[in-house]
Amino acid sequence: MTLPLLESPLPNPVHRGKVRDVYDLGDRLLLVATDRVSAFDHVLPNGIPRKGEVLTRLSAWWFERIKDVVPTHFIAVIDESTRDRYEVDIPDELYGRTMLVRKAERLNAECIARGYLSGTGWKSYQETRSISGLPLPPGLKESDDLGEALFTPTTKAEDGGHDEAITFEELVDLVGDERANAMRVRTLAVYNYGRTVARDRGLIIADAKFEFGVLNEEVILIDEVLTPDSSRFWPADRYKPGGPQPSFDKQPIRDWLANSGWEEGKTLPEIPEDVVTASTERYLATYRMLTGREL
Repeated sequence: MTLPLLESPLPNPVHRGKVRDVYDLGDRLLLVATDRVSAFDHVLPNGIPRKGEVLTRLSAWWFERIKDVVPTHFIAVIDESTRDRYEVDIPDELYGRTMLVRKAERLNAECIARGYLSGTGWKSYQETRSISGLPLPPGLKESDDLGEALFTPTTKAEDGGHDEAITFEELVDLVGDERANAMRVRTLAVYNYGRTVARDRGLIIADAKFEFGVLNEEVILIDEVLTPDSSRFWPADRYKPGGPQPSFDKQPIRDWLANSGWEEGKTLPEIPEDVVTASTERYLATYRMLTGREL
C-alpha cells in the first residue's frame, strides 16, 4: 500500500492543522491535505494512505456542483493539468491533494447541520432533550431521522481544544446577525442538497460540519465540504435506527481508539494495519459512490 503523507514537503506553512498544511500566496492560499488523521481532537501517530487526496478531490467535486448557489473559496485542485495554468510549483507527490483557494477572513465558529440523531447530538439529546438550545420531542432513538435538518453551531476551538455547542443567539453574538443568518441559510442549503445527492447514490449523510469566511463583505464557504472527515456517511441499505450505524467516514477510527484502552494524557497508540487498510478502502468507496469515478 502507498505510504501516507504526514507532512507536506513545502517550506514555511503559515498554519499546520490537524490535517491540512496552509501556505500564504498573497490573496490566495494553498491548502495541502495530508494523510494525518485525528480522533477526539488528537492527531494519531500514523496516517491513512490516500485520505488527503480523497478529501481534496471530493471537496472539489462538491464545490463545483454548488458554486452557482453558495459562494466558496475554491479555485482549483493543483495537478498535472492545472499546475502551469495557475503557476503553482509543487512536487509530484502533492498533485491531487493540493487546493488553490481565495483567501478569506475565517469566521470563528463551526456550522453543523444534523439530519439524524447521532454523535454529540445524540449525547446532548440524552442529557437535555435538546441540541444547541433547540428542543426535541421525547422518545427519540439513536440515529433517528430528525425530518427537517437542524442548524447546530459550535465554537471553533484552537488545535487541541474541544468545540462547544452554542445557540444561534450566541452565534449572533460572535459574528453578528447578518453573518449568522447567512451561515445558517448556507449550511442548511448545502447539507440538504448534499443529502439528496448522496441518498440517490445509496448513502445517508447523517450530519455535516461547515466553515465560513468573509471575502469582500460576503460570507463564503471555506475549508472542505461533505467529506468523510467533515460528515457522517451511512450506507442507506443498512440503516436501522436504535443504535450506531455502519459508517463510511472516520467513525471506525474513533471507535477503535475508544476501545483501545487509551486514556486522555497518555501516549497515543498507532492505528493497527487492518484498521488503516479498512479506512483507506472506506474513503475511496465514499468517493466512488458519490462521484461514480475511481480515484
